[in-house]
Amino acid sequence: MNAPLPEAGELVYVTRAANVQFVKPIWCRVIRVLNWITYDGWCWLDVYQLDARGDAVARRSIFVQPAKLDRKQPVTAALRPASNPDSSVRGRG
Repeated sequence: MNAPLPEAGELVYVTRAANVQFVKPIWCRVIRVLNWITYDGWCWLDVYQLDARGDAVARRSIFVQPAKLDRKQPVTAALRPASNPDSSVRGRG
């Protein structure tokens, strides 16, 4: 049985367990699962690689085992979706 594929918008932590090329783990936000032919238990993902603040720094296509992706939410609050910077200004007058 194959693991469920990640969904668009989901945060995933990609480690060496998911693919040996990720010696240094990275946080990614999934854009989409690519419908490319691959080995059983593997998939291609279009993702945004995130920095420590949760900002996208690169768009990548990565080849991973979805069963080995860490789908826990990050411990740091920095990876939260950013709030609208104008929202604090609107109530003033």
